[in-house]
Parts: sequence; C-alpha cells; structure tokens
Amino acid sequence: MFVRSKSDVRAVEWGNGSSHRLLVAADNMGFTVADTLVRAGTKSRLQYRRHLEACYCISGHGEVLAADGSVVYTIEPGVLYALDQHDAHFLVAAPQGDMRLISIFNPPLNGDEVHDLDGDGFSHY
Repeated sequence: MFVRSKSDVRAVEWGNGSSHRLLVAADNMGFTVADTLVRAGTKSRLQYRRHLEACYCISGHGEVLAADGSVVYTIEPGVLYALDQHDAHFLVAAPQGDMRLISIFNPPLNGDEVHDLDGDGFSHY
C-alpha cells in the first residue's frame, strides 16, 4: 500500500494545461490516474492511439467534440466521458474558467508524456 498526494508529484505541462500524474507505469497498478487542468478558452486536438482514457469532470465546464465535429458532448462537474475507441477528438474548455478532470489511462502512462498541439493532425502519445 502507498499514499500519494498531488503535492508529492510535479505537474507536467501537456500543452493546454497541466497534469499531476498520481499513478504511472512504474507504480505497477496497470493504469494511470491524473489530476488534469485544462486552461480556460483552449481547444486541444487529441487522440490516444496506445491508451484508452476516461475523464471525470470535477470543476469547470467545456465540451468534447468528435474529430469531424458531428457529435458534441457538454462536460461539467459530475460528467464522465470515455474514449473507448482511441477516438480523435477536440477538448474545449469554456472561456469563463479552467476545467479540472480526473483522467484514467489504460495502459498506464510513463508520466512524462506531453502533446504537440502545434503539429498537423491530432496530437497523440
């Protein structure tokens, strides 16, 4: 058993926010848990080709859009979204304030991954 606090891990700047990766591959739990901040007013092109991801919103507001824009989901506290098909998507934080998510990745992240949001296509790792 172990206990880890958000203050025990350094924040990783992932592109349009920061992520405190509380569990990573080295912890041998088989998944990652991260406290993720998405900066207000940002729009991120994302895709996880090697990981499945689920995010639970604990504060702020935003949207998740399908890559082609055909489906839009409103994200607010108490809402979970799951990327169960390695879905390319846009994550948009409302301009009124940052959005905070608890993110779960399977398989786990190493912990130092970052996005390239300036490149062509959807950023992935």
